[in-house]
Amino acid sequence: MLVRDARESDLPEILAIHNHAIAETTAIWDTELADLAERQAWFAARAAAGCPVLVAEIDGAVAGYASYGQFRPKSGYRFSVENSVYVSERFHRRGVAKALMVELLLRARRGGVHTMIAAIESSNTISVTLHEKFGFQVVGQLPEVGHKFGRWMDLTLMQLTLPDGVASQR
Repeated sequence: MLVRDARESDLPEILAIHNHAIAETTAIWDTELADLAERQAWFAARAAAGCPVLVAEIDGAVAGYASYGQFRPKSGYRFSVENSVYVSERFHRRGVAKALMVELLLRARRGGVHTMIAAIESSNTISVTLHEKFGFQVVGQLPEVGHKFGRWMDLTLMQLTLPDGVASQR
């Protein structure tokens, strides 16, 4: 497995992973599929903000992707980011999310990020467990703030302060 910076040529595979998460899971709370133009705009915005977009590549295929972006748009939040990690269904249980998280946290630390936040649909225990393994702690729960697939969804907020958390993962 190779974890590297994403290229624009990766966007169709990133889009396929993203749209699968929209259509089949509660990991992304959108209800309409994205198109390539939306992913191109997202990619350009991340690049302009200096935020990484990473892919994990296995046998030439994009197995997953990860990124972070500004947590909230006010300048006081400039050292806080929210992460995203998604893995293609074909590559589940192969360490892809872990590899992406290791590199994402290293990039965040190098980039001067102080805290990383994960906003996870509360029943997504796989994502909660992944984040716990990296030292994230649950800092809040927001009941019934999302609606998808005919049901209300709760949001779990997890947080990691990087200077201590990243050092323990090396």
